[in-house]
Amino acid sequence: MGQEESRTEEMDLAQIQELCIVFMKECPSGALHLHEFKRIFGVQSSSAEESLYIETIFHSFDTNKDNTLDFLEYVAALHLILRGNLEDRLKWSFKMYDKDGNGKLDRQEVKRLIRILHKIKIQTSDVNMTPTEICDRIFELVDQNHDGQITLSEFMEGAQKDEWVMNLLKLDINVTGWVIQNCGKSP
Repeated sequence: MGQEESRTEEMDLAQIQELCIVFMKECPSGALHLHEFKRIFGVQSSSAEESLYIETIFHSFDTNKDNTLDFLEYVAALHLILRGNLEDRLKWSFKMYDKDGNGKLDRQEVKRLIRILHKIKIQTSDVNMTPTEICDRIFELVDQNHDGQITLSEFMEGAQKDEWVMNLLKLDINVTGWVIQNCGKSP
């Protein structure tokens, strides 16, 4: 079992190294812009939902808000997506939802991302709820003090108590598989 885990870890490291090589090849200046990020991950301009999703991901990793990803931001992003633990991924998901950065999620922020995910993920699943219904159910289950906002602690606790909520809140659309599949694709 230990050898199997080691091989998996080595494979992950090899994939990360490959993605880093792509970064250096695509961005010799050391700064990755949004349009380059989209090109590296093969996001077609014809897919508005996928484009908006990748923009949200890009901005969530642009920690210094300079509209580029430097090498360290890029590596941190890859590490989180490919190898991050559940708590770190939930914190990242919260950051993705929290568009205004105030540390609380309102219905508009949650609904915005649910609409994107609904078009990318949920339309191929057996969920028969609208984005508004999904948002309402999330707030019923997660907003413990019913103030119309979800804090990070409510988000973390709510996700860990309910599998349905967990799958929605952690943005579980197989980001790892999507990154590996799309990295280096030409649009």
